[in-house]
Amino acid sequence: MRVFSTTDVHQVFFNYRGEELRYSFVSHLIDAFERHGIDFFVDKYEQRGKDLKDLFARIEESKIALAIFSARYAESSWCMDELVKMKKLADQRKLQIIPIFYKVNARDVRKQTGEFGENFWTLAKASSGDQIKKWKEALECVSDKMGLSLKDKSSEADFVKEIVKEVKRVIAAIKLEEEEENNLEEKGESLRIAFSMHDCFIIIIKC
Repeated sequence: MRVFSTTDVHQVFFNYRGEELRYSFVSHLIDAFERHGIDFFVDKYEQRGKDLKDLFARIEESKIALAIFSARYAESSWCMDELVKMKKLADQRKLQIIPIFYKVNARDVRKQTGEFGENFWTLAKASSGDQIKKWKEALECVSDKMGLSLKDKSSEADFVKEIVKEVKRVIAAIKLEEEEENNLEEKGESLRIAFSMHDCFIIIIKC
């Protein structure tokens, strides 16, 4: 399995419940990304014994994040803290988040209800009020974005293809936006140089 370097321009960060999805859905998604040449970072061990700052650095280096919501997602404080960081970067227009609803209802994620909500509130019992508030805000904000959903009896293979297609679309949009910004910067620099070359200095001599 490839884990791409920090120099990749359009790196995709995987935010998911590893214990639930690592060897099933996410492994198929990684295989598809490799075949399509999509750069990504995936944490294989959910940072056991490591500092969360390491993961935050990987998120900051990414252009896109997949928030893969599953029934057990909210069991993990790692997942929730990553999501808060992702929301912060998205608010600053530094990251694009694609919500993936893996056999969960988007409304249950947004409202913390159903099995997803039960797991969330179990985690919340051992957490601080401020932490819970940030988690709820992140869940509500991210799950409200246009995302992709897999139902219980849907084809995972087709769903993986759909995700790959959407990620490629977002990468193309990011690349186009960056090219437009670069063109504007180049035009601005050209104008600055042109004005500088044509500056006039008038000296008035009084007789």
